[in-house]
Amino acid sequence: MSFGNKHFGGGGGGGYKPRTGGYGSQNNGEGGNTFGNNRFQNGGGFGGNRNRNFGNKDKAFNLPGPQILEKINWNTVNLQTFQKNFYIPHPVVHKRSQFEIDEYRRSNEISVENAAPNPIQNFSEANFPDYVMNSIQKMGYKCPTPIQAQGWPTALSGKNLVGIAKTGSGKTLAYILPAIVHINNQQQLSRGDGPIALVLAPTRELAQQIQQVANEFGHSSYVRNTCLFGGAPKGPQARDLERGVEIVIATPGRLIDFLQRGTINLKRCTYLVLDEADRMLDMGFEPQIRKILEQIRPDRQTLMWSATWPKEVRKLAEDFLDDFVQINIGSLQSSANHNIHQIIEVCQETEKEQKLSMLLQEIGNTLDPDSKVIIFVETKKKVEGVTKSIGRYGWSALSIHGDKSQNERDYVLRTFRMGGQFPILVATDVAARGLDVDGIKYVINYDYPHSSEDYIHRIGRTGRSNSTGTSYAFFTPSNYKHARDLISVLTEAKQVVNPKLSEMATRFGGFGGNRGRWGQSGGNYQQRNTNAPRPNSRWGNNSGNQSYGSYNKGNSY
Repeated sequence: MSFGNKHFGGGGGGGYKPRTGGYGSQNNGEGGNTFGNNRFQNGGGFGGNRNRNFGNKDKAFNLPGPQILEKINWNTVNLQTFQKNFYIPHPVVHKRSQFEIDEYRRSNEISVENAAPNPIQNFSEANFPDYVMNSIQKMGYKCPTPIQAQGWPTALSGKNLVGIAKTGSGKTLAYILPAIVHINNQQQLSRGDGPIALVLAPTRELAQQIQQVANEFGHSSYVRNTCLFGGAPKGPQARDLERGVEIVIATPGRLIDFLQRGTINLKRCTYLVLDEADRMLDMGFEPQIRKILEQIRPDRQTLMWSATWPKEVRKLAEDFLDDFVQINIGSLQSSANHNIHQIIEVCQETEKEQKLSMLLQEIGNTLDPDSKVIIFVETKKKVEGVTKSIGRYGWSALSIHGDKSQNERDYVLRTFRMGGQFPILVATDVAARGLDVDGIKYVINYDYPHSSEDYIHRIGRTGRSNSTGTSYAFFTPSNYKHARDLISVLTEAKQVVNPKLSEMATRFGGFGGNRGRWGQSGGNYQQRNTNAPRPNSRWGNNSGNQSYGSYNKGNSY
C-alpha cells in the first residue's frame, strides 16, 4: 500500500511517525471496553455516536463561564511538524495518457484549477489502507463519484482544496476517508489535546449526517469522533472532548462556545473541513468561522466544500487557503440537477391548499411504497398549518422546523427515513441543505424560496446519486421578481417553461439575478382540472379518481 501506516499494517509509509499503541477503554461507567458491536448500543468503543443520555450526571457537569477568545499569534508558537502527504499514485493511474485523463474529466464534468493529481477511476486505484478498503467493500460502494475520483488524490496529497459540487455528489466521503488516513499517521493524542481533524457544518442535521459517515469508517480504523451542535445538552459533548477524540464535527456556534469556555482547543488540528461553506455564510456564520480559523495553526490542510461559488465564498477561500486546488463538478453557474423533472404551477396564494391536495392525490396514485415527498414552506407557523391540512385530507405527514427540540427533530428524521406510514415531510429551509434521505422522489415548493440558489438546493433533495426525481413549485404573483431567474434555471436544465411564467417575467420584468445568459423558452401548456380530489388508498381512507392533469407526463408545465 502506498500510504498505510505501520500501526495498522498498511505498509508503505515513510519519513513520519504514525500513531502507536492501542486505545484504552473510555469506560467510566458509561459504555463498554471493546471495539465490538456494543459501541452502537452503549457508547463504548470508537467512532460511535457519543451524544448519549447521561441522566442526572449532566446536571452535575460544571462548565466554566465563557471568556473572550483571543487571536493566537502563531509566529510565537513552536509548532510540531506533521506529515500530510500520503499519496503515491497507483501504477495504472500513473501510466494513463493525458488524452485518457482529459477524456475522463470531460465525460464526468470535472474541471481543475491549479496542479492536481490525476483522477482515479475505481477504489483500488486510490491505494487506501486495508482498513479503509475493507469498509468500502463491506458497505457495497461500486465506484467513486466524480468529486471523489478527483478529490481523494488531491486531499491525500496534503493539498488545500476547494470543491464545488452539487448536493448528493458524495463529498462527505471525499473528505472523511482522507481525514482518517491523515489522523492515523499522526502522533497519538495526549490528555488535553484537541482533535486532529475538525469538520464545520452549518446545521445540526448535516453535522449528524457527517457523523454517521465518520462512524461507519471510524469503527474499523479506531478513530473516535464527537458531534457538537446547539439544542442539545453540553455535558455529554464536553465529556467526549475531555476524554479525547480525533474528529470533531461541529456547528460554528456551539464550537465557539466550547472554545470560549476552554473546553476544547484546536492546537493539534491539522486537517480542517468547511462543509457547505456557502450555506454557512448565508446563515451569517462568517465572523464565527474567521474566529475559529484563527485558533488553528496556519500550516494546516484545509478543504472547503460548496455547492455554489459566490464572491463571499471566494473571498473566504483566498483569505484562509494558500495555493489551493479548485475542483469543479459541472458548471460554476448555479444549475439544477438535470435528473430532476421540474414543474411550475403559476397560481394565487389562496389556491395553494387545494392544489396541494390535488397534487398529493396524483402523486399518491403512482408512488411506490418506499418513495417519499418533501414539502417546503416559508415559515414555522405555516409548517404546522400545512401539516394539519394534509391530515384533514386523511394523509399522514411529519413536520420539522427550527423551534422543535433536538429530540423531536431526531425522531422526525428517523421516522421519515424509515418511510412506510409517514412518507410526507413538511419543512422549512432547515432541511433544505445537507438532508440525506434515500428515496425522496418528489419535492414540492409550497412557498417559493427567496432565491433561485435556494430553489436549486431544495429540489436537490431528489434526483440524488444518478436517480431521477420530480419537483413542483407553486409560483404566485408575489414571487414575480424571481420569474426570469427561474426561467433561466429551467432552460439550462432543458425543462419545459410554463407560458404563464414567461408572461409574468415579461410583464413585471422579473429579473432577480444574473442568469439571463440562458434566455427563456416556451412550451406546451394545458390547464389542469381544479376539482379537489379525495385521498387515495395509500395515504388516506378513501380512493379518489380525479386527475391532476399531466403532472407526471411532463407536458403540462
